[in-house]
Amino acid sequence: PQLPHGHMALPSFWKVVEESLQQSGAQLRAFCQAFETVTPSPGTQPLTPAEERKVLSLVSKHGPDKLYQVTSNTSGSRDLDLTLLRGQIVALLQGADTKGNTSRWLVDAGGPRGFVPAAKLRPY
Repeated sequence: PQLPHGHMALPSFWKVVEESLQQSGAQLRAFCQAFETVTPSPGTQPLTPAEERKVLSLVSKHGPDKLYQVTSNTSGSRDLDLTLLRGQIVALLQGADTKGNTSRWLVDAGGPRGFVPAAKLRPY
């Protein structure tokens, strides 16, 4: 089988290889930085492997600065409210509900999305 860049002159080919390696390296560094940002400090509860995968997925979708930790159990009483456990990590989607109420935030809980009382969230 013919390589996609097989027709290129050797210097151009190596340039393409080098550029794609640099790009991969930059992506890997960004991923590692994001991972270090979300790795809990010793004071917080260790995450289960499933929870850790969810956190990494939330970071890649929303960025590390959008992550919040639930400070106490919440039970969704209204439509679209989420029921979450203390210590769960969520990503902030919007700092208000559909009526503009800023005491209820729209979050992504790594699958389900819904509203949570803003008072029960702290930056992670």
